[in-house]
Amino acid sequence: MTEMLTAKDMQSLLQVDRSTIYRMAEAGRLPAIKVGKQWRFPGDQVEVWLNTSAVPQPVPVQLPPESAGDDLLDLLPLECVQLIQDTFADSLGVMLVVTDMNGSPVTEISHPCGLFQAVSQVPNALQKCIESWRDLSTTIDLEPRFVPSHLGLLCARAFIRVGTELRGMVVVGGIAPDRWPPEAEQVAEIAAEFGVETDEMIPHLPEVFRLDAEERARVLPFVQRIANIIAHIASERSSFMTKLSAIAELTR
Repeated sequence: MTEMLTAKDMQSLLQVDRSTIYRMAEAGRLPAIKVGKQWRFPGDQVEVWLNTSAVPQPVPVQLPPESAGDDLLDLLPLECVQLIQDTFADSLGVMLVVTDMNGSPVTEISHPCGLFQAVSQVPNALQKCIESWRDLSTTIDLEPRFVPSHLGLLCARAFIRVGTELRGMVVVGGIAPDRWPPEAEQVAEIAAEFGVETDEMIPHLPEVFRLDAEERARVLPFVQRIANIIAHIASERSSFMTKLSAIAELTR
């Protein structure tokens, strides 16, 4: 099975910033595939590419077009948000990702558990996780709470509100429910749903985050606090870009 590299892996490999990786992937200058809004890079193709291509130089940052802003991706300085997300994920001991309202990842997944990593390597399996995250956007509860995902693990979400609109979610996950691992029959069902061989999944069942009820209760308020921080960054950046556009108009 081909190893799929993340944008963070490519950043370390090429020694360029992550936004450059995204632009190169978008332009077709890197061997890459896209699931939702998250890029993955086939390791074998990247190796061939490295042997036949020059290492790219950083691309100057460009002012986004005036039409940008409807998408959460356009509202966030991704490298800044990624650092914040990585820090919270490591501190809380959970998996963490920012998604749009359709459940598609906007950031790289921070601190993924071993079970998620193993399953997400299978083509199209990540789409099942995205479906779980999309389902979270349709729940009535405004307060974060833990619910089971398609993988059988617990996850929770908090909405990112920019102005009067919900623009995305902060999702935490990778947490084992009280009864884990599941029975053999349930493991087989999960494996079949994700297109994974049961024997390939079983060794990774212990590789999850185990939080007791008190620890889970401690994590939940942070989910909304993280969402509020990201919402504040998005709002401030949107205001700043609007001012830059106005200045640009005045100087024309």
